[in-house]
Amino acid sequence: MTGIHDRGGWPAGSIDRTEHKLADWELLTDAIRGALGGVRIMRTDELRRAIESIEPGCYESFSYYERWVTAIEQILIEKKVLTREEIDRKVAELRG
Repeated sequence: MTGIHDRGGWPAGSIDRTEHKLADWELLTDAIRGALGGVRIMRTDELRRAIESIEPGCYESFSYYERWVTAIEQILIEKKVLTREEIDRKVAELRG
């Protein structure tokens, strides 16, 4: 059985290949990914596995970096670096 990430044979629209500026949160996401790799908390294959395990409906609706954020959160929770509660508390704090 193929995963949601396996796009072989699926109808596809055009790909926007124009250069675009990344949002601050996207740049920060990439920096966090790099930092976690640098201190060997997360490897590229772990990130890929976590992205590929995102529920199909979410995977389809998420942007590229939203998938990264979701996967990074999952890995940090799996490795007991952070808890879901800690993440949710910080998000609520930042929104408030």
